[in-house]
Amino acid sequence: MDNFLQQLINGLTLGSIYGLIAIGYTMVYGIIGMINFAHGDVFMLSAFIALLIFLVLSQVVGVASLPVAFVIVLIGGMVLTSVWNWTIERIAYRPLRGSFRLAPLISAIGMSTFLSNFVQVVQGPRNKPVPPMFTNFINVGGASHQIVLQYRQIVIMVVTGILLVGFWWLVQKTALGRAQRACEQDSKMASLMGIDVDRTISITFVIGASLAAVAGTLYMMYYGVVNFADGFLPGVKAFTAAVLGGIGSLPGAVLGGLTIGLIEVFWAAYFSSDYKDVAAFSILAITLIFMPSGLLGRPEIEKV
Repeated sequence: MDNFLQQLINGLTLGSIYGLIAIGYTMVYGIIGMINFAHGDVFMLSAFIALLIFLVLSQVVGVASLPVAFVIVLIGGMVLTSVWNWTIERIAYRPLRGSFRLAPLISAIGMSTFLSNFVQVVQGPRNKPVPPMFTNFINVGGASHQIVLQYRQIVIMVVTGILLVGFWWLVQKTALGRAQRACEQDSKMASLMGIDVDRTISITFVIGASLAAVAGTLYMMYYGVVNFADGFLPGVKAFTAAVLGGIGSLPGAVLGGLTIGLIEVFWAAYFSSDYKDVAAFSILAITLIFMPSGLLGRPEIEKV
């Protein structure tokens, strides 16, 4: 039971990171019907941005308070990553929006390759170690029954919960959220009703990048190392989470992320870590066979 609870905490922590990345996939798809395959590399880029900001704060500026430094890193990473993704949307995606459907997909794959190689050239191919952050932990239980709850795991789950609640409020209760939902239903009709569709899409890319930046910062803090290739596998798993939960469904993206994280951790703990990725993708295939729209997805209705 102790091992089960320990792996449950680890799985929820990892799933929280996947869920934050998956929201970016599902938001863009929900509004413009495009799979942004560069989103995983935007997440990787945000981890490097967070590392650079943290090194400047700790070694150059001399910020001694870790919570203050973490908040600055989080906000700075969100701002800089959002600027990157806004630029990508303006340069690589917007000119192709009226083209045939494969054009934005090809552009996204090209942008993914560009970002990965750009970071490899600028930062080098080696792993970049991260200074320790939130290394303390809490032992829950007695001498014979102990569950280790790390401070960094608490930070990850608390930050993820706050952001998800705030984001749900943004989508459901604000004018921007209403504009996003209108563009999701019918972008042409939304433009006729006075909604600036291009602006709404750009803001959606910015929000998705902000959440990816938070995920990148938390990933950097949790694993203590970053690499230029870190965007591929987490990006694929986050996309898998978005599909598993129901592509286009925000709660589904979070549920899918938590599910993928739990499957990966429990499979590695009780079976073999060599096949944890196979197990996650197998569960996706089985789910889509019986639920083609995903766990919380809605069947797509063809407009005539």
